[in-house]
This record gives sequence, structure tokens and C-alpha cells, in this order.
Amino acid sequence: MTRTKALLSWSSGKDAAWALHTLRQAGEVEVVGLLTTTNEAFERVAMHGVREALLEAQAEAAGLPLWKVPLPWPCPNEAYEALMAQACARAVAEGIGAMAFGDLFLEDVRDYRIQKLAGTGLTPLFPIWDPDTAALARRMAAAGLKATLTCVDPRALDASFAGREFDAALLADLPAAVDPCGERGEFHTFAWDGPMFDHPVPVRRGEVVARDGFVFADLVPA
Repeated sequence: MTRTKALLSWSSGKDAAWALHTLRQAGEVEVVGLLTTTNEAFERVAMHGVREALLEAQAEAAGLPLWKVPLPWPCPNEAYEALMAQACARAVAEGIGAMAFGDLFLEDVRDYRIQKLAGTGLTPLFPIWDPDTAALARRMAAAGLKATLTCVDPRALDASFAGREFDAALLADLPAAVDPCGERGEFHTFAWDGPMFDHPVPVRRGEVVARDGFVFADLVPA
């Protein structure tokens, strides 16, 4: 029986990496590519602030082709949706039947994705949907997923967390109001090792900067 081909929405972070691992373990679909939006002006992953060179190294370590969707800066929502619609049309033309996302519990986000994929020929998948993000975060760390916090929202989490490793010590230090997976945007990560990769992505921490209301820890290839 031929498995459905799926694209995975790839942010470069731990949730996307865990979704890849989960999909491969389940074996119900064949993940054939990683779809990532990038900031055309800065050549970085949108919101996570990760350099494209590291994104490409990640895809290579995952053994999958990278589908980059360069976004203008600033990017109105209409432009974003038009570019994503083009990517979806390309996917369907190439025989892909599903799009997977690493969303955890935000129902409005899930509903938006379902709405936008309706009628495209792509079935939305949410392989790690799990409201118990504390348990999920512990499972990720215990399984060997390694990630670094690349972006912190200082309104929710102290700036000193930028650049820290996503591990048991970090989970113990997070304030009670912060979701353990950062699902409400408290922080974003870059996944650089784990069971979803053939080998680690060598990175080192660069400078930490405040920009546009967020604190970014720059990661550079090691």
C-alpha cells in the first residue's frame, strides 16, 4: 500500500522536529519535505531568527529537501497567504497529499490551518497535538531532543533565557505562567540534535540582541 506523501511545516524548532520524529515512528505517511517561511530581507527563519545556513544544515541532517518560502519584509497577511497558496499548489502538483504541523493546543491556530487547506487537495495533520505540554516537553528532553532558545518574548520570560538549552534544567526554571513548550509564543527554539536527525547540527551561540520587542540569541555554524 502506497503511503500518502506529506510536507511538514518546519519552523526549525523543537516542536517541528518532534513532529517529524512522531510521523516517522507512526509510519502512516511519508514525509517528503520541510516547508519553511524565511525572511527575505534578513535571510533568516521567520520569527525564530535562525540563519538560513543552519536551516539548510538541519534539513540535510534530517535527510529531507527544504521547501523555502521567502517572505518580504514587512509581510502583510495577504502576501503571506498568497505565497503559501503557491507552495500548496506546487505540493499537490508533485503528488503530495498532506501537510503536517507541530501545533500543540491552540485551537484558533489549528482552525486557521484547516480553513486555509480546505479545497487545496492537502489534508492537515497534527501529529503531536497534546494539551499536556509539561509531559510532552519532558518526553522530548528524555528522548534526546536537543534545542536552544533563539527567541524570547521578554514580556513573558526573562531575557536571560535567550540562548539557553531546552532541557530538564530549563523546564525546572520556567515560571509557572510560561507554557513548557512555549506554545503561546513565550520562546522559540532551534533543534540541533535528536532522533529525527542523522547527526547533530554543529552550532555555537553568538551575540544576544533585543529587536522588535523580542530578545534573540544568534546561533552560528560551529
